[in-house]
Amino acid sequence: MALFEVNGLTKTFGGLAANRDITMHVEAGEILGLIGPNGAGKTTFFNCVTGFYPPTAGSIRFQGRDITGWPPERVCQVGIARTFQIVRVLKDLTVLENVMIGAFLRHPRVPDARRKALDVLALTRLADRQGQIARNLTIAGKKRLELARALATEPTLLFLDEAMAGLNPSEIHAAVSIVRRLREEGITIVMVEHVMKVVMPLADRIVVLDSGQIIADDVPEKIAANERVIEAYLGERYRAAH
Repeated sequence: MALFEVNGLTKTFGGLAANRDITMHVEAGEILGLIGPNGAGKTTFFNCVTGFYPPTAGSIRFQGRDITGWPPERVCQVGIARTFQIVRVLKDLTVLENVMIGAFLRHPRVPDARRKALDVLALTRLADRQGQIARNLTIAGKKRLELARALATEPTLLFLDEAMAGLNPSEIHAAVSIVRRLREEGITIVMVEHVMKVVMPLADRIVVLDSGQIIADDVPEKIAANERVIEAYLGERYRAAH
């Protein structure tokens, strides 16, 4: 049994189908890349599977349990966390306080939540900024802080929405090493990413969305050579470079 399964997921807004009959699975311990052009339905998919949008049709199962239509807080309680395409940190709180808010889900006592938050800050290389006000962080710092807050909820499955977007090469390198470490810690990861030089070597498998539908689901090497994916998303320049 797969850790996470989606069957026939559809989400419509009026007459627009943002997701159409999506069926896919994620295995425990996997890093799954989710790619596709802007407007392909990637973030809508994340919103549906993490409880921010109720799906119009289809089912979502996690660890064998049907979680279709559950609210975000209940989804998080069973072990699914996420980051957002547009970073959402609590700007007037410190870095440590932001992460403690995530930790309170499993650790309601302040000393316990603080200990958990400090552990996560060490893992995400933010320990030296724990007293800094969140609004003063760089974009890279805010992305890492949002990741830390999600990790503090102790997820089994983590959805990352463009965690590498807008980062410089050294920041990307640091973020990739953190993602690899998370997998070593036993966390399964689904990541939406536009930076192909990141997702291709990092993902075990890649799912490609176009116009709300899955057009490919395969290992990175086959995705890179898939004519339909090249036409819809990667482009001829990607083919020429590889």
